[in-house]
Amino acid sequence: AINIEGKAAVLWTLGDLSAPGRSDTPARCHAMISSSKLKSVDFYRKIPRDLTEASLSGAGLSIFAALAMVFLFGMELSSYLAVNTTTSVIVDRSSDGEFLRIDFNLSFPALSCEFASVDVSDVLGTNRLNITKTVRKFSIDRNLVPTGSEFHAGPIPTVNKHGDDVEEYHGDGSVALSSRNFDSYSHLYPVLVVNFYAPWCYWSNRLKPSWEKAAQIIRERYDPEMDGRILLGKVDCTEEVELCKRHHIQGYPSIRIFHKGSDMKENQGHHDHDSYYGERDTESLVAAMETYVANIPKEAHVLALEDKSNRTVDPAKRPAPMTGGCRIEGFVRVKKVNELAS
Repeated sequence: AINIEGKAAVLWTLGDLSAPGRSDTPARCHAMISSSKLKSVDFYRKIPRDLTEASLSGAGLSIFAALAMVFLFGMELSSYLAVNTTTSVIVDRSSDGEFLRIDFNLSFPALSCEFASVDVSDVLGTNRLNITKTVRKFSIDRNLVPTGSEFHAGPIPTVNKHGDDVEEYHGDGSVALSSRNFDSYSHLYPVLVVNFYAPWCYWSNRLKPSWEKAAQIIRERYDPEMDGRILLGKVDCTEEVELCKRHHIQGYPSIRIFHKGSDMKENQGHHDHDSYYGERDTESLVAAMETYVANIPKEAHVLALEDKSNRTVDPAKRPAPMTGGCRIEGFVRVKKVNELAS
């Protein structure tokens, strides 16, 4: 009886460590059997660490594999973050007409509307220059805020004559102006016409002979000492950089007309520079200068001398009128790309 009880006690201890009377003993045994059966089909059985041995070749292979993984990860990440731009010509097969409408609204904080134009060129070689019919321009300041009504430059004639032949050049007839004497000359003469140029500019060099010859003719007709109603000058913008910046010169050559020290004019609420856009041969320049002088009495020069005798002008204290940028908006119609027949 004692042995039986002892055996029973031993079996109870090994079979279940929980209190007697629990009903989950068969379930636990069944779980242990199922787990052991699953482990018997393990293809990746672990070897105890005590039975393994490290080697230099294995360490080198491990380091190489780690570096390769880092390199591949970096390359994949770089490829994922890279931005690729591709250009392609797509044939538009839609049936909504031959032309495609392109709307635009562009702002240029430092470009005057005087020099802003819209040109269209396509891949087929068609070029259209200075489109104005469907384009509107508005003057803006450096903060892109409108400063006036719509900009109207007026009809600008096509310049066919850009100057006389170089062989006809006979010397300097215009006065070289600088930041030291510009303001005094502009206030001394009722009309001061200035050619802002750059020696490296092709069109400036084309204008130079006719400009100097026209200046010489005007000097003979309207002597600066005796008549003095008009004077032609020139400014080299490569040497007088600050002076050209102060007068907002954005293209060469720029011919500005100063009336009593200012070249500003008002056009429909918009303040702009008074510029000459006509032909650039000697005859046309002289004719234009004659029109500027026609309405000025000869005594104006004497009055100007008397007015300037008692006061001086400090160029540093007289800033030029502010000229901002330009906002261009509108649309253009361009031809769609046609499919070429083989």
